[in-house]
Amino acid sequence: MDLKSNEPFWLLKNGLISSYPSLKSDEECDVLIIGGGITGSLIAHQMIKDGYNTILIDKREICNGSTSATTSMLQYEIDTPLYELVEMIGEEGAVESYKACSKSIDNLEKLTKEIKARSGFKRKQSLYFASKKKDATWLEKEYEVRRKAGFDVTWMDDKDIEEKFGFQNTYGGVLSKQGASIDAFKFAHELLRFNVNKGLKVFDKTEMKSVKYLRDHNLALTTDGFNIKAKKIIYCVGYESSTMIKEHFVDLKSTFAVVSEIDNDKFKNIEQTLVWNTDDPYIYMRTTDDNRLLIGGGDEDFSDPSKRDSLLNKKEKEILKNLKRIKPDYHFYTDFVWAGTFGETKDGLPYIGEHKDFKNSYFVLGFGGNGITFSVTGMEMASAFMKNKKHQLSEYFKFGR
Repeated sequence: MDLKSNEPFWLLKNGLISSYPSLKSDEECDVLIIGGGITGSLIAHQMIKDGYNTILIDKREICNGSTSATTSMLQYEIDTPLYELVEMIGEEGAVESYKACSKSIDNLEKLTKEIKARSGFKRKQSLYFASKKKDATWLEKEYEVRRKAGFDVTWMDDKDIEEKFGFQNTYGGVLSKQGASIDAFKFAHELLRFNVNKGLKVFDKTEMKSVKYLRDHNLALTTDGFNIKAKKIIYCVGYESSTMIKEHFVDLKSTFAVVSEIDNDKFKNIEQTLVWNTDDPYIYMRTTDDNRLLIGGGDEDFSDPSKRDSLLNKKEKEILKNLKRIKPDYHFYTDFVWAGTFGETKDGLPYIGEHKDFKNSYFVLGFGGNGITFSVTGMEMASAFMKNKKHQLSEYFKFGR
């Protein structure tokens, strides 16, 4: 295949999986979920499982926001190294945050089996390597902190990495047993279809215009003039939450990715491995379930979609130049190149919980490279919130922390 496009690979690979109607009447529910991406679909699954009358709306086609642009690497590692996170929020919170992401991978695997998903969930190891000699010192420290916390990790020197993976010009790395990958776009569609059959109502091309936050319920008004009366609203709107919330709590970034068919003879163990490095911004690499190689990176501050998309050619060259550093003999023939926008927080952690300006509401905002695993943790947290129970991670994921 020889096709370059600024459309996300997952969207073109899968096509229009499912289509839903727009809202054309007033509705009433226990829970209204705003946002029909991977986060919204996971939270909807939990709400239906817990027995709540649930409605989900999205202003776009379902999953056509960030979920269509995600690289879907499922890691327990948070963008902030564990030893740094310990210094920022304390050992208990840092370790529990990492363990929650690890547990989320296990839970996601169970969920794919529960709904008989065909979205390519695959267990993988994770290689985090030092791209510069000076990075090796702190990366070894990171290895020791993870090992002490009970994670299944191995330290590899540069020769180990070259022998096992065929990568050159590295300075050691941490190999973790826990990791996975999935086609999140397809999986989100499968989750919604599964739960529509159990009573979930889904409306796309339905934009919330305003909300009246009342004493014991909320009243959401759509741009088409219809009302949804809901006891609770759960916002799963990702980086678009930055336009809703007054205070600055997240930095918007653009990330870029390329996909090509893979020459398996020139890679070692790549199909079983998630790869990323210590560069800032870091590069990351995984294979897809249809035997392609996906490489991403080159993150930039987000300003607007047109400027982001104008950088595609430049960022493609930058990403492939980084690949050449570790695989000098490999020629990458780009089939797809695209950009997406995501949020980056000061500590790499999500925002999950209540906000003082939004009554009868919760936010589940999984930011950074762990958006999907944070959202799986969000299922457990949202379930607890709905029952007026506390969650051990609430203090670390709350607004105003």
